[in-house]
Amino acid sequence: MEYQWLKTFCTAAETLNFRKASERLLMSQPSVTVHIKLLEEHLGSALFDRQNNRVTLSEAGKYFLPEAQKLVNSTENTIHKMHAFKQGYRQTWTIAISPLMAETILPYFLRSFMKLQPNLEIHIRVEESYLIEELVDAGEVNIGISALDAQRKGVESISIYEDPILFVMPVDTYDEESGPPIDIKEVLQKNYLFTHHHPVFWDDLLVKLHKHISGVRTMKVTQAHIAKRFVQDDLGVSFLPHSIVRRELLEGKVMQPHFDLFELPTVSTFIIVKKKGDLEKLFIDQISKYYFGGTS
Repeated sequence: MEYQWLKTFCTAAETLNFRKASERLLMSQPSVTVHIKLLEEHLGSALFDRQNNRVTLSEAGKYFLPEAQKLVNSTENTIHKMHAFKQGYRQTWTIAISPLMAETILPYFLRSFMKLQPNLEIHIRVEESYLIEELVDAGEVNIGISALDAQRKGVESISIYEDPILFVMPVDTYDEESGPPIDIKEVLQKNYLFTHHHPVFWDDLLVKLHKHISGVRTMKVTQAHIAKRFVQDDLGVSFLPHSIVRRELLEGKVMQPHFDLFELPTVSTFIIVKKKGDLEKLFIDQISKYYFGGTS
């Protein structure tokens, strides 16, 4: 029973169309038909029911499909490991990181960490913060970087960074030195406020805003980098962590007007870990030193 027969069967079972399967597999449609026929002969069972130029999985096909998928995944995983071995990797390590953290933390740190560990093949899983602790606890990832503190017994969270929240708006056209001061209330009443791109501070912040300002129009934008882009494109305003808008502020792509309605919060970044082996300890130590100027 050849791997390619199994791969062809799984693809055909997913598409239920031999022509589409052939296009996905980059082979001819007759080759798909031959692979399916050879596999059916090997198993002694018809895997598809064919009626009026339509194919559906037979009962045998439905029973065999999950087993075939396991075999295909196992084979592809083995092939990947051998390719990684050939490239010099001797260990695989997976990091789960939230979309916000992926944009603000990992790009600056990962290059130096990879230089320290040239034999380590690193996989990055971008997941929402509320999922990361579960992935660490289940052993699906080695370590996580999250905006949420850990709650589960046996899972440790290490606060490595406090990030102030800033009010940001599109760049104004008038001269900041000669123009009138910006009226925060007016800005918030005239523009959409992009919200809920961070899992921690938005509910409390909106309560405080509504106490000070009436008629604030909100728009949920669940990814911080999209909210930032919308602000740059003059579509509205938002409250964003300093780390994500630091470059844009320096380059004059967004503005940070003085905000004095109430004190804005800070948010934490956490390392989420269950088993602190030597590699996990090195990662925590290096990310603290490299990006935040201290150890935890």
